[in-house]
Amino acid sequence: MKLGHNELMILLSSIGAVLILARIFAELGKKIKMPIVMGEILLGIILGPTVFGSLSPDTFDYFFPKVGAAKIAMDGITNLAVIMLLFVAGMEVQLQIILKQGKTAVYTSFTSMVIPFILGFCAVWFFPGFFHYTPDRKLVYALFFGIAMAVSALPVITRILMDLNLFKTKVGMIIIAAAIFDDLTGWLIFSFVLSLMGQEGEITNIWFTIGMILGFGLFMLIVGRWIINHVLPWIQKNMSWPGGVLSISLGFCFLGAAFTEYIGLHAILGAFIVGIALGDSVHLQEREREIIHQFVTNVFAPLFFVSIGFKVNFIENFDWQLVTLVLFLAMICKVFGASLGGYLGGLTKRESLAVGFGLNARGAMEIILGTLALNAGLIDQKMFVALVVMALLTSMISGPLMKRFID
Repeated sequence: MKLGHNELMILLSSIGAVLILARIFAELGKKIKMPIVMGEILLGIILGPTVFGSLSPDTFDYFFPKVGAAKIAMDGITNLAVIMLLFVAGMEVQLQIILKQGKTAVYTSFTSMVIPFILGFCAVWFFPGFFHYTPDRKLVYALFFGIAMAVSALPVITRILMDLNLFKTKVGMIIIAAAIFDDLTGWLIFSFVLSLMGQEGEITNIWFTIGMILGFGLFMLIVGRWIINHVLPWIQKNMSWPGGVLSISLGFCFLGAAFTEYIGLHAILGAFIVGIALGDSVHLQEREREIIHQFVTNVFAPLFFVSIGFKVNFIENFDWQLVTLVLFLAMICKVFGASLGGYLGGLTKRESLAVGFGLNARGAMEIILGTLALNAGLIDQKMFVALVVMALLTSMISGPLMKRFID
């Protein structure tokens, strides 16, 4: 299908309008201390079927068509955005931080992932009446919901800790270490869940998938990191700065994503692991890291987060019982799990609760998780809305509650 004159005009107009409006909403949101991602999603809800689509459905369908070449092109751009977002998230993962924090970080990392995952899994497995899925999807749905309860949002948590001047404190480093472990483990399991879709849980396919995930991860974090450490100084010396590092880095990101997509895993896993390998390089300068981060988060991220509002009607699909259940489970599971680990690791009760509420921020990572699950047909629109609401609310309350127990 070819992009004709009219389709190209619609595509460019919609991208231009979204980028400008997203920046305006982000700046307005900053004045009331609202997370940037929340402003972008709010814009998507206004421009999407919830508001604009209800008031003027014909105009909405013209500028944001549901079929055709312009729709395919926009889907391709948002898919690129997700891949690059996971690449940037991977660059923020520093595996050595977990080990440097000692026993407390190990306990917190483990319990903040395992307890929410088990409780989320059991909620679906033993109380299926609260959830909507086909009988043959029970296992993958339960695995997904366990991940949704366990995952944290490393970028959001980092920003909150910096705003509260807690980033380099003992509590701050423990929170970061646990968030790194949660994100890494969560995305590995989620990639495994996506690969199970349509395989009906055959044990041979399951073990093959696990082997491929572990094999690729170990290869990139050992061999791939060694290659990057040797190639990066040459790029910095012989190519124009910062264009050389930016283009080569994103090139590796897309190649890693293409490889994991080729072997039957989701493209996000390849981008995430390549991001870890690049971000862990001793030769990557902080300015280069910041340029890549700013490029992705200010150009491609808004297109993705605004497009979330186009996927569903948030008013029609707002199920207050499901939203309340998801929010309650998410907060209880995560705060209890993380606080228990901190307390067992030697923190005081107040410090442990601060760690628990710090890790409770879900932010963009939870929203990306929900979007991919919705696109894969694993969850319905009501669950998607519940996850988005939970991600936004937990991110908003995380900082104030953490500050209350630290002061």
